[in-house]
Amino acid sequence: MLSFANETRTVTSSIGEKTGTYDELGHSMNEKYAEKMSELVWGIIADAFKLSNESSSIPQDRSLKDFFVEKVEQTGLEPKDKKVVLQIAQMWGAFVGDPLDRQSLKYFWLEECIDGGIQEKVGADESLENLWVASTYKSILARVAETALSKASVILSTYVSNVQSRDTTSSRELPKVFVTTETSTLEFDEAVITAPLGCLKRNEPSITPPLPPRIARAVANISYGRLEKVYLTFSAPWWDPSPSTDSAKSTFPFFSHFLHPLYAPENPDAWNVELASLASELPAETTHPTLLFYIHGPCATHVTNLITDLTPLSPEYFARLNTFFYPYYSRLPNYVSTAKVCTPTGILATDWQHDPLAGYGSYTNFQVSPPVGEGAEEVELDKDIEALREGMPDRGIWFAGEHTAPFVALGTVTGAWWSGEGVGRRIAEAYGLGEADKRRGRDDGSKERETMRIGKGAVKGIEGVRKS
Repeated sequence: MLSFANETRTVTSSIGEKTGTYDELGHSMNEKYAEKMSELVWGIIADAFKLSNESSSIPQDRSLKDFFVEKVEQTGLEPKDKKVVLQIAQMWGAFVGDPLDRQSLKYFWLEECIDGGIQEKVGADESLENLWVASTYKSILARVAETALSKASVILSTYVSNVQSRDTTSSRELPKVFVTTETSTLEFDEAVITAPLGCLKRNEPSITPPLPPRIARAVANISYGRLEKVYLTFSAPWWDPSPSTDSAKSTFPFFSHFLHPLYAPENPDAWNVELASLASELPAETTHPTLLFYIHGPCATHVTNLITDLTPLSPEYFARLNTFFYPYYSRLPNYVSTAKVCTPTGILATDWQHDPLAGYGSYTNFQVSPPVGEGAEEVELDKDIEALREGMPDRGIWFAGEHTAPFVALGTVTGAWWSGEGVGRRIAEAYGLGEADKRRGRDDGSKERETMRIGKGAVKGIEGVRKS
């Protein structure tokens, strides 16, 4: 994606490490104290990655939170400081889409390359930038789609209900894959299913004959996250009246954390909330007077349930979301309750958890599993990913998407691209085309891929810090 961003002159910005932190009573936390506690969090995350990479004996029901509790107890901190560290640690949920207590420690290593920012924190190449797409993905998407649009027949807005195949291991009869839509049945030599993992979990589209046991087990084992975004736009960025692209000079940080907000009555379990200011630290031509809130797990489920039956432009939709997020934006500097500029002019939230085409969720994550021996078998999430990635070539059915990406890019836009590229190459090679492409000097991206394996987080940060 980084190469596409450069090629299409997509505007990106390097986000600084300065972060605003608000305590459980809504008070702005001392910057140096918050930074110290945050460094402890990232140190424990680094330890967790190391353990997950090196140990094969971690119980599959042990969570990242379990590890945090154990490590925090060993720090010798005062009780109030231990509580703050554990509260800050909850921010991990905004990366993976579910709470800290659901993150598998055994398979934590599958999240190690989640983005450039994390790699910097845990000791990777200091030169890596934490890139944010400051404009939009419009130009990148257009570039990626060029070949397909120019050389293939593309059918849009068409729901696929079933993919039927027959085993042609002993022959190359055509067609062998039948794709049923709302209006017709189409015939293909091969079919690449890029439906989100959440769709596969619900057997959408249905696949006939059913998935073989190994792939069906993989679909069941791998988890699907619950990240959502909520945008609140104002007539002017009153919280940052003098924004600067230089994080050191910025009067307001790009990211802010609201820890265990006991002061928010509409937040029944005091879930953490994260904020990105789209008016801060970005190039002037791309700034917006907009606050972007990240919510995940049960908090995201709660918020989307508030609005799922409402029209986005309706007064009730606006009122419910504004009521929920008011306790947070009203804590920001320069807020004046009677000032019109401090009232949102528009609010829009994603609702992937109720979107069938999104698979009722956001993207792949790796959660704890029931302990072995209590009616549960050993789960091998890395092998599950490999099984999905392999697909069913004997039946002409392949899978692609962020859930089948190389381990270094699972759950990312880059990973989705690599997975599709990889399947395309395998299909070409099955028809004897792959070697011909190599002889013609075709750039298959292998050099870039190796670079990304070494640099790990270099591309992931470009997706806006999260895997969304």
